[in-house]
Amino acid sequence: MQENAREKAADKWHVSDLVFTTRNGTPIEPRNFNRAFDTHCRNAGVPRIRVHDTRHTCASFLAALDVHPRVAMRVLRHSQISMTMDVYTQIPTPETRKALDRLNQSLEGPD
Repeated sequence: MQENAREKAADKWHVSDLVFTTRNGTPIEPRNFNRAFDTHCRNAGVPRIRVHDTRHTCASFLAALDVHPRVAMRVLRHSQISMTMDVYTQIPTPETRKALDRLNQSLEGPD
């Protein structure tokens, strides 16, 4: 996707090692990023949360899906497993698992 932006910007492109940039390759202003995130949330019909909270949401989903903690650690790009286990995830109890299964069934709708 950045290659397309680079081609369109041509000589206006600013080379950097950034992954996410503006259409000219410059750093994205945090307020602009937050506004774009708000727009995506609104268009998706989901509640607005802080961008950083998406990491917590991802970790919670991974834990609820019984993804191995080492795999979750790699997905979340943590350098230590203790960060993944202590800060981001809560191991679901059998009661939590049952509730999540019921929630999943309700979201899938009738067969």
